[in-house]
Amino acid sequence: MHDRPPGFTVAVVDDDRRILDSLEALLASADFGVRAFESATAMLDSGCLAEIDCLISDVGMPGMGGYELLKIARAMRPGLPVILISGRADSIARAAGPEGRHYRLFTKPFNGEELLAAVVGALLKSGASGLRP
Repeated sequence: MHDRPPGFTVAVVDDDRRILDSLEALLASADFGVRAFESATAMLDSGCLAEIDCLISDVGMPGMGGYELLKIARAMRPGLPVILISGRADSIARAAGPEGRHYRLFTKPFNGEELLAAVVGALLKSGASGLRP
């Protein structure tokens, strides 16, 4: 498991309730605080963007998708670690474009341990103090 001090919160946005519940359980099992949302709009409306330490978002959702959410998050919180997940392999090609400045893009299904390692790595790159991989 990945050792981290208490107090880090990850927001997860996915319109698939099964994925959302799974990610929430995975992150909570690693002692992360978790804020789970079924839409990007719900996450933004909650006001939690200012309070989270990392954002995990699905790319393909009804309404606002993950790339649009990434753009808004980068405008509001330029240093916020963002990890995108997608059920479509063609999203990886998009990740190389100008809006692909996130730490990692995972294609569903993904390995939970790799995702946790990516969250810890993203927090380390963002300068989160006291964090050890």
